[in-house]
Amino acid sequence: MDDARRIAASVLDRCEAADGYSNIALDTAIKRHALSDVDRAFLTALVYGVLERRLTLDACIDSLTSGRVGDISPEVRTALRLGLYQMAFMDRVPDHAAVNESVSMVPRRARGFVNAILREFSRRGKTFPCPAREDRPVSYLSVKYSFSESIAARFLAAYGMERTEALFSAFSKEPPLTLRVNTLRVTRDELMETYASSGIRAEKTAGSEGGIRILDKIPVTQLYGFSEGFFFVQDEASQLAVRALDARVGMRVLDTCACPGSKSFGVAIDMEDRGEVLSCDLHANKLSLVSAGASRLGITSIRTLAADARVTREELVGSFDRVLCDVPCSGFGVFSKKPELRYKDATHSDALPAIQSDILENASRYVKDGGRLIYSTCTLLPAENGENVAKFLSRHAEFSLLEERTLYPDTDMTDGFYFAVMEKRS
Repeated sequence: MDDARRIAASVLDRCEAADGYSNIALDTAIKRHALSDVDRAFLTALVYGVLERRLTLDACIDSLTSGRVGDISPEVRTALRLGLYQMAFMDRVPDHAAVNESVSMVPRRARGFVNAILREFSRRGKTFPCPAREDRPVSYLSVKYSFSESIAARFLAAYGMERTEALFSAFSKEPPLTLRVNTLRVTRDELMETYASSGIRAEKTAGSEGGIRILDKIPVTQLYGFSEGFFFVQDEASQLAVRALDARVGMRVLDTCACPGSKSFGVAIDMEDRGEVLSCDLHANKLSLVSAGASRLGITSIRTLAADARVTREELVGSFDRVLCDVPCSGFGVFSKKPELRYKDATHSDALPAIQSDILENASRYVKDGGRLIYSTCTLLPAENGENVAKFLSRHAEFSLLEERTLYPDTDMTDGFYFAVMEKRS
């Protein structure tokens, strides 16, 4: 456990210093160190837990010191966050262990300071300060649920206080690993039976006919069927969007922003790998992920092409039965999987609706008469979702809205996700 704490501190420091993605930094650390299953699980819980509660922990540190968190050295700040998180949120960790190990992580000159702060937190009943809900609603949401004030303000404006609290609470729950079964090779029932017989807890997704949720903490590469290509990782919301595309055998389908490829894989499987899927991405080097995934799954109908989704390729105009437009977005629906997004400045996403609109506009040119166009995001901000689609439809009488759906983590138990299905009149 001691090594896991020190590795967690290193990962957290690296994420904050480089503003990097936690899953990449954590995976790298796990591969570099020989950890037991217990230590690996403890390390993962520490990293994601501290990341998810960072603003709440920092507010607590501020209340226990005469200065501010920013005035404390990075290594001391990380040790305090780790200690407070273990004491407040990890019932199986004794307080003395959390305190002693946090103290041992810092230089000698800071050990008395860290010891005093953590013990004072214990003496105060391990409570966290929080601004008044009625008087300072944005600050209250930010500190209690650990989101930047700009994100809290956007959600508050869009959803109101009660719904925002429900969404923020749901984003703080660890999501299960969700798989899409590759029915070209195995049925969902067959895979479920195998997991049940091997003692792995799993359940079928309620909405998607091809999904399985893994309820135990198991690395995906260690699951039965990974190397055999029996499944790939895809959230149920994304699976439902692919299903709404209604891709059928023999069709020609365009995935305009395909990487890392899960939607393209789902489309190919829906077509029984009989047809054509053209998977495009702006960055040619990323398309190797699509090709490698298709190879593992035994899919042969996918072809890749490096292409800017905003630039028209005349040879493709009007030639696809289905066009999938999964646009770059703020990601403000996947906080539980990417906790570092909690601290983004929401104003940095203000330019996205225009980019998304350009992509949707260009994608619509590729749809055949009678074909379908689907627009999707993994955010819950209306400006990137329904507002964009409404503007598009107001400009294009030839398209009609067949289905529009927003999925929420608190009610649908999925990522926060949006999709709209439109049909081009013949």
